[in-house]
Amino acid sequence: MPSYTLWMSGKYRAGGLMALPEEDPSAPPHWIIYIGTPDVDATVEAAEKLGGKVLKGAADIPNVGRFAVLADPQGAAFAVYTPQPSSGDEVPPGGAVGDFTWHELATTDPEAAFAFYSDLFGWSKGAGHDMGDMGVYQLVSHDGQDVGGIFKARDNSTPPNWLSYVRVPDAAKAAAAAKSAGGRILNGPMEVPGGSWIVQMEDPQGGAFAVVEAPKAAKAGASAQKAEKPAARKAVKKAPAKKAPAKVAKGAPAKAAPAKKTAAAKKGAAVKKSAAVKKGAAKKAAGKKPALKSAAAKKSTTAKRGSAAKKGVKVKAKGKAKSKAKSKK
Repeated sequence: MPSYTLWMSGKYRAGGLMALPEEDPSAPPHWIIYIGTPDVDATVEAAEKLGGKVLKGAADIPNVGRFAVLADPQGAAFAVYTPQPSSGDEVPPGGAVGDFTWHELATTDPEAAFAFYSDLFGWSKGAGHDMGDMGVYQLVSHDGQDVGGIFKARDNSTPPNWLSYVRVPDAAKAAAAAKSAGGRILNGPMEVPGGSWIVQMEDPQGGAFAVVEAPKAAKAGASAQKAEKPAARKAVKKAPAKKAPAKVAKGAPAKAAPAKKTAAAKKGAAVKKSAAVKKGAAKKAAGKKPALKSAAAKKSTTAKRGSAAKKGVKVKAKGKAKSKAKSKK
């Protein structure tokens, strides 16, 4: 396919770009996600039994892999994919800047949708976040890791769809860059439960996507930790040395502690303790996954489809290219 362009995130394939198929001229520009499966044909058969629909039957892409395009019972489109062992299409570890790190489904029936994907891919429920009038934002877990969410769409005029989030170092800067390049901001920047910052937007042709920035508290804690470690070492170094008991190995506890500590030694110990506490807090904050509050998103009616959740998901964009080459999968 001469019109197909691969996008890389480091050494991994992160997605692709192609012209909209000529046989479906009414389809707007959109992203479609690929969920990995060990057997595409078996997954297609299972999806049909669970009430899903086959949009494009299983087919091989020479030297790449086998895929199929499906829709869940509520109508959200997604694809399944098995790479050829020799294709070099490794599953990325995820989580790095430039990776798709979060995927969420806006649908008409969250419970039914979750049951479909759980039976098909073995996903499990994470925590549920009550968003008031917007209902519950249900986290989706895979292999013990939260990878996305499912919630009830507020706007019935927009069909069920998946939306993918790309990790960025600064959500506000990403929004500004998108606007300067002709994109449109749909929602954000806004902070969501867990401390992450998100922006939902459209590219110049109308393809919807989103970006997510790690919690600021976690980043601030990491910076403070780095800054305080040298200070702690300096303070301890200035403390007057006490005579050590004879024949005590380095690092072994002294049998008799001095009755009083100098002010400098106390300061060094306090700073060192503070650094340790902040280090633990930063690790705890960094370990939290964002619960993305996207039910409040003002999604454009032109964004017809989004993206899906899974570690190692491959995402493909279809843009309004003028190429007349037909898509051959």
